[in-house]
Amino acid sequence: MTLTERDGAAGARGAPDGLYGILAGFAGRAAATAGIGKDPVNLPMIRHWCEAMGDAHPAYRGPDAVAPPTMLQAWTMGGLSGHTDRSSAHEELFALLDGAGYTSVVATDCEQEYLRPLRPGDEITFDTVIESVSELKTTKLGTGHFVTTRTDVRAGGELAGTHRFRILKYAPAARRPKPAAPETADTKPAARPVRRPRPVINRDNAGFWEGVAAHRLLVQRCGDCATLRFPWLPGCADCGSREWDTVEASGAGTVFSYVVMHHPSFPAFTASDDPAAAGGPYAVGLIELAEGVRMISNVVGVPYDKVRIGMPVRLEFLRADEELELPVFRAEGED
Repeated sequence: MTLTERDGAAGARGAPDGLYGILAGFAGRAAATAGIGKDPVNLPMIRHWCEAMGDAHPAYRGPDAVAPPTMLQAWTMGGLSGHTDRSSAHEELFALLDGAGYTSVVATDCEQEYLRPLRPGDEITFDTVIESVSELKTTKLGTGHFVTTRTDVRAGGELAGTHRFRILKYAPAARRPKPAAPETADTKPAARPVRRPRPVINRDNAGFWEGVAAHRLLVQRCGDCATLRFPWLPGCADCGSREWDTVEASGAGTVFSYVVMHHPSFPAFTASDDPAAAGGPYAVGLIELAEGVRMISNVVGVPYDKVRIGMPVRLEFLRADEELELPVFRAEGED
């Protein structure tokens, strides 16, 4: 979910008892001063990041490697043990918001600006400031305040980039219960089948879904450097070419990684092919196709707790409803 302060344009413009005046006073206060990155920029972290993102750009490998720009925040993170060099302003601000009833939090958006590439061996320092606290805003989630922090990231004392992070601290909106009405055989509404969410189809990926409708899993291939890519994109990440054609995947693959979805439950998704399992836990796999690209899909034909990394799978097409077919992957050797 993405929220911005524009979502609260119709919300309240102040806070009770002068609270907003106190909150606004935190703007400009330091949240961390002269913070030190726990590790220098290093190739192992760059490699792990690129593998997780599926980014094989040659700029991130070899003796002249640079770090992907979007890793900017990664070099400042404190991990599970956190940082010990933070000021008290951040904790004071959150204590005030919690005390006023704004106890829930959701990240809304971030902005990054890159000024110079980071290279292995760079020692990272950073300063974080509370840039702003919004007036009281009302969103669909509830009413609260947007808090924006800005982190200036330096390498060897030179400004390398800036990371702005915005959250909403809010009091959840109360849900109004619908009045219960007595049901009779004549008034009880017929149960509607629960349908899967529709995929977003646009001009960049329409060809992929046309292939699915024809029971073909199509992978883009760059017209200049022949690099395969998935998901579908308008240009090649390796050479920048906008020329492309497609190859049809064989359907063979392995589970590269996976997660098990427990909550929220959704009746349209099932733990296996068993309709009785609707709404139960189910496995979402990152499937590495035999062609070398990866895609996200459901793993079917095996209980969710039996899915394993490295498990061979085979493509099939699932008829989700009268309008929708989806590519899924069945565990090999399962009926």
